[in-house]
Amino acid sequence: MKKKYSIQKNPFEIPTTDGKIIKEHFGLASDKNSQISIAHMKAPAGWSEPFQTPEFDEFTFIIKGKKQFIIENDIVILKAGESIKINKNTRVQYSNPFDSECEYIAICTPAFSIDMVNREH
Repeated sequence: MKKKYSIQKNPFEIPTTDGKIIKEHFGLASDKNSQISIAHMKAPAGWSEPFQTPEFDEFTFIIKGKKQFIIENDIVILKAGESIKINKNTRVQYSNPFDSECEYIAICTPAFSIDMVNREH
């Protein structure tokens, strides 16, 4: 009989060039799930990404440190124990302009796809 659950012990580590560590537990890169992605992230001090307008909802839960979000024209800073949902088709920039690493969980629905993130250049 097929099990009705799956345990992820070896998440897929997404290659990056900016020092951020991304370990996808469920999603397109790890188990081909297109409905949801769940990733454990570590962003080094001083890290930032370009603005983007993703075609998915993104939920972020901060485990350690702080993370800055520029959402449309609002600057939001979350610290450990806080979370946020950013609706799809919202212009956002993620960064860690602080002095220590930020560790967090990111959940995207549908799953994160580089083709759907719409990063600005």
